[in-house]
Amino acid sequence: MENLNKQSMEITLTDTKPSIFESKVGGFGYIPHDKDFPTNSKGNQLRLLAQIDCSEIQLEEFPKKGLLQFWLGGTDWYGCDFDNPTNQDDFRVIYYPEVDKTVTEEEIKSKFVHNETDDDNFYTPVLAECGMRFEPSEDSYVDKGAIIGIEDEEGWEEWEENFYSKVGGYPTFTQYEPRNEEQQEKYDFLLLQLDTKWKKIMWGDMGIGNFFISSKKLRKLDFSDVFYNWDCG
Repeated sequence: MENLNKQSMEITLTDTKPSIFESKVGGFGYIPHDKDFPTNSKGNQLRLLAQIDCSEIQLEEFPKKGLLQFWLGGTDWYGCDFDNPTNQDDFRVIYYPEVDKTVTEEEIKSKFVHNETDDDNFYTPVLAECGMRFEPSEDSYVDKGAIIGIEDEEGWEEWEENFYSKVGGYPTFTQYEPRNEEQQEKYDFLLLQLDTKWKKIMWGDMGIGNFFISSKKLRKLDFSDVFYNWDCG
């Protein structure tokens, strides 16, 4: 019988304030001396969703060093274009293979330009800056359908068991698979999944966010073509 299990790295969010060189959700991410915040077509700066220290990820396809970043724009859809999920205008995935430790957080803060949406959590799923801890895991294939209208303890236990943050493995959706059959074959690697965590991350009404990439492009460190989607119950 075919083994459908996949290796993944399960993410636990921690109550720490990581540096600009560490894995984190929210806050200020690393930006080299000669770079600036990524911007959308309107010139508005994007904000950091998450940053991963790749040396912590023990997956064959993943880069072994550097920082991988996920940035979102201040829109009511958290930078997602549901009609064209690979449109990296209001979201961006950036990889820095080398990190210059002479960069300071103060230097990065000096590049910050205030956006109108910075004052309203409605435009971002990030509620608080926090750290990320990774643990190797084996992800089993199950039919992870929607869990809507949770009303009892058993329902919450099912949510906690199937809905969690990770890199690699099988994705989870609160409603349905957003990729068609062709897209599932093309964007076959779960680059990042972040689920809702109380007082830390909130995707709409108890939702979940996913980023997918071609495993072939991942091995080539080409992050120009990424499929981004989020949904909620």
